[in-house]
Amino acid sequence: MNIIPVTLEGKVVRLEPLSLRHHEQLCEVGLEEEIWRWMPQPVRTPEEMRAFIEAALAWQAAGTALPFATVEKATGRAIGSTRFGNIDRVNRHVEIGWTWLGLKWQRTAANTEAKYLMLRHAFETWGCLRVEFKTDALNERSRQALLRIGAKEEGVFRSHIVTASGRLRDSVYYSIIAAEWPAVKAHLEESFSRS
Repeated sequence: MNIIPVTLEGKVVRLEPLSLRHHEQLCEVGLEEEIWRWMPQPVRTPEEMRAFIEAALAWQAAGTALPFATVEKATGRAIGSTRFGNIDRVNRHVEIGWTWLGLKWQRTAANTEAKYLMLRHAFETWGCLRVEFKTDALNERSRQALLRIGAKEEGVFRSHIVTASGRLRDSVYYSIIAAEWPAVKAHLEESFSRS
C-alpha cells in the first residue's frame, strides 16, 4: 500500500489533498452546528476548523491518515472533508470517515460519489482486503446511508468515545471486504447512471 496524497476525480466531486489553503472555504460552509451533531469534537469557529485541518495533516505526516477536501466540481469550491484513517498496511485495511459536508450538499450525490471514489482507490489501487466505517449509534441517517452503499453492519463498540459534551458514544462498525467490492461497485455505478 503506497499511501501518498492523491486526487480522486468524479463527475460531481473531486477529492483533493486537504491543506490549510482550504481553510477559508471550509469555514464558509462548515461552521453550522447541525453538521457536527454526531461528531465527537464539533467545529464551531475558524480556529477549531484550523485545528481540525492541522490534526488531519499531523495524522497524515504520521502515516495513519490521508485527508481530503471534498470539492464541488461545478464551482471548484471546497464543500467538506473526508479521509482515510486507521491505515493498517500489514493487514491491508483502512477506515473511511471523519466525513462532513456543508448542509446544502448533504443528501446529494456528493457523499455517495466521494465514498465510491475512496472505495475504488482502496480496493483497486491499494489492494485493500477490508474498508471499515464507524458512526454514532444514534446517527440513524448515517447508518442507513452506509447500508445503502453496501456496507455490512458488524457490531457496536459500547462506550467507545467520550464526546465533547461528555456523552459516552456507542459506535457502530460497518465494513466492505474485497470479495464484496465488485457487487458494491456495480450497485453504486448503476445508481449513478439513474441519477
